[in-house]
Amino acid sequence: MTLGALIDLGLPVEELQGLLPALGLAGVALTARRVTKQHLTGVKVEIEAGTQQPARTYREICALIEAAPLSETVKARSLTAFRLLGEVEARIHGQPLETVHFHELGALDTIVDVVGVAHGLEYLGVSRVFCSPLPMGWGMIAAGHGRLPNPAPATLELLSGLPVYGTDLPGELVTPTGAVILKACEAQCEPCPPMTLAAVGYGAGSRDLPGHPNLLRIFLGTPLAAAPGLREQVLVLETHLDDMNPEWYEPLMAGLLAAGALDVALAPIQMKKHRPGVGLTVIAPPAAKEGLLARLFADSTTLGVRCMEVERVTARRWPETIETAYGPLQVKVMEYGGRRRVLPEYEACRRMAEAEGVPLIEVYRLIPRE
Repeated sequence: MTLGALIDLGLPVEELQGLLPALGLAGVALTARRVTKQHLTGVKVEIEAGTQQPARTYREICALIEAAPLSETVKARSLTAFRLLGEVEARIHGQPLETVHFHELGALDTIVDVVGVAHGLEYLGVSRVFCSPLPMGWGMIAAGHGRLPNPAPATLELLSGLPVYGTDLPGELVTPTGAVILKACEAQCEPCPPMTLAAVGYGAGSRDLPGHPNLLRIFLGTPLAAAPGLREQVLVLETHLDDMNPEWYEPLMAGLLAAGALDVALAPIQMKKHRPGVGLTVIAPPAAKEGLLARLFADSTTLGVRCMEVERVTARRWPETIETAYGPLQVKVMEYGGRRRVLPEYEACRRMAEAEGVPLIEVYRLIPRE
């Protein structure tokens, strides 16, 4: 579906067809045609093998890619994708990475998909990739290792760190290959960034989904100069409490966070009749409103809650791993207005301090500021 959408955006089919002999995939043909899904049209890519394709191990697939006359960018992105996919499969099935193998047609499809997408992104000049939250189907799916719960275990592991949501649709809505393409492209899941829209492409899938067009839509555009940071609407809930047992605050905060709160804060305040009280503030996605109100009225003594939607501006942030004198250490990187800072990740620093028998402050000192 991603290849179909890239073709719809302007990637010539001949570019993809030329990859097949370059990768040493003899007897393999790639075709593309326009199809209709629920009154919308998109490009459907089909890969056919005229001869029996062998089961290929992770090492053999990497050798095919490394020997192919591809650009260094395409090679690097393709090898990253297969390393991520291979590591997940090895972990799930308890075997060494080098011996992980991809069954016949699955291996062929995955090779063409991964390398084709990497080549297509380079051809179209794509430098950054964004995605919306990803839908999850339900039920069981057939796989090379037998029937598996949907989403497949490999898909869920690869989607770690990206937002997902459940649907009432059966079958796979995100495959391991689709998930690993997003990971290898370092896709960021956030609202569509400001851009000048150049084209929209639709890639069609094989199945027909009840009431939904089985299409993947990709926007192609040029970034606009935008205000720094990420901007979003959040819900702020406030209430004042002056008659609540202090022992109840811990389960209240835990329940609010479990109900979807992004942050919960308590502050001492002076209330009427000279009573000391507590100001409770909850920040959350607007969609979590009703669940949070239910928790507040059930788990606290409040008789009323103020509800407001406000704009929140946050710095872009992501995890990275740095090398230190004690080994690799996970940190947070924040960026706002073109300036970056490296921040400690407390739990990672605490674990390193305990493992090395050094003060926590010494681990913090290992982290560069930029």
